[in-house]
Amino acid sequence: MTAPIDLVVVLPGILGSTLCQDGHLVWAPSAGSALRAITTFGASLRRLELPAGIGDQHPCDGVEPAGLMSDLHVLPGIWTPVKGYETLLARLRPLGYREARPATAASNLLPVPYDWRLSCRYNAKRLGTIIEPALQRWRDQGGAYADAQIVFVCHSMGGLIARWYIEKCRGAEVTRKLITLGTPYRGAARALGQLVNGAHPGLGPLRIDLTRFARSMPSLHQLLPEYACIQQSGDLAKTTGVALPELDSAMVADAMRFHADLRDAEAGRPQSLTATHTIVGTTQPTATTARLADGRIELLDTYQDQDLAGDATVPIVAACRADVPMDSNTLRRVPDKHGNLHRNAAALDEVEGILTARSIIIKAAKPVALRVHAPEFGLAGQPIMIHVAPAEPTRHAIQLTVTSETGTLVEARRIRPSGGPVRIDGLVGGAYTIDVDGMDPASPFAPVSSDILIWESPAER
Repeated sequence: MTAPIDLVVVLPGILGSTLCQDGHLVWAPSAGSALRAITTFGASLRRLELPAGIGDQHPCDGVEPAGLMSDLHVLPGIWTPVKGYETLLARLRPLGYREARPATAASNLLPVPYDWRLSCRYNAKRLGTIIEPALQRWRDQGGAYADAQIVFVCHSMGGLIARWYIEKCRGAEVTRKLITLGTPYRGAARALGQLVNGAHPGLGPLRIDLTRFARSMPSLHQLLPEYACIQQSGDLAKTTGVALPELDSAMVADAMRFHADLRDAEAGRPQSLTATHTIVGTTQPTATTARLADGRIELLDTYQDQDLAGDATVPIVAACRADVPMDSNTLRRVPDKHGNLHRNAAALDEVEGILTARSIIIKAAKPVALRVHAPEFGLAGQPIMIHVAPAEPTRHAIQLTVTSETGTLVEARRIRPSGGPVRIDGLVGGAYTIDVDGMDPASPFAPVSSDILIWESPAER
């Protein structure tokens, strides 16, 4: 295999970077510690909440990003549960990409953590100060490397940061490709529900703190849907056309300017479209529109009476640029959840093909998609109901497995494709992965992976 010439920069999604404050880790979940991480982080929220009017600045509170998450990470009321990034990095290394050892050495693989509380504009500007010196070190080897450029591989919000850097921080001059996995190009209705409704009601005393913290984050506002999604008088309105309860209208308006400025910049540079490679999650029930009722947001899985689905977090209507049709053959579709898309074998086959510019057989792709509805949160001692349905008729049996955060198999069950909901009992407090797949490697089903956090009852705590 020919050694790769370009520098690959990996950007995680929101929550996907560990954070330090004054040299001490304050956000760094590791296997078996999702609940403990939330509790610990909750205790730090008074110090980590951002001041009003922070805009695109850093609060000078001693918080700095440290590294990419390697394990499951979730903060209820902020975003969806997401698995770690080690599988993505491990897939890149056999292709000839290696991180620097030491960090100041020349290398062609650069994972870049960032403070996900802060504005995407701030993080894009900071990004340039990190990757441009790294690119110069790589180019200084001379020969073919002298013309190296950057290729971004981004999950979720990382794609928004890379887009702003490319279009608004002169990053286009050094960027060859932008690869995104599950990036909410036009936002996500889910963020609207989280910001208006607040943190998940199962979190007891943490609810108020998490809600205040979430509403202080410019980044979470920049995940608000840019497309018209709020039902009003028989039509759909944009967030700036409706008075949203509890939210700072200036922060909402600024977030919508972020999307508008990106859209205009990309439209003015036609090369941006050919350099963008979008991998989207499909088939999963996904909040797409919303309606206001009694000061709260009710999320709906339909868009103009159609169930268009998505990756359970980012709806397909928002999963690509506004100038790319939802049915465009340039989109690479993978039927999986947002929190697993950057680890999905078929999606990583797609990434390899884009990076190498070779004809790659998407070995992991299967012809029958599965639609899986599983709750993201539950309470210990209460049953969990999971709904599984193949996208087309089949006689093949389906297998559902539940695995603990530490990798212990908790339950494995055979499901009939025409059967009803699956009930899981006896889960204690902790994080679990629910995998749905065929019974054997020859099955036609594309695997789907979900994560659920089981919150302990007060007695258990």
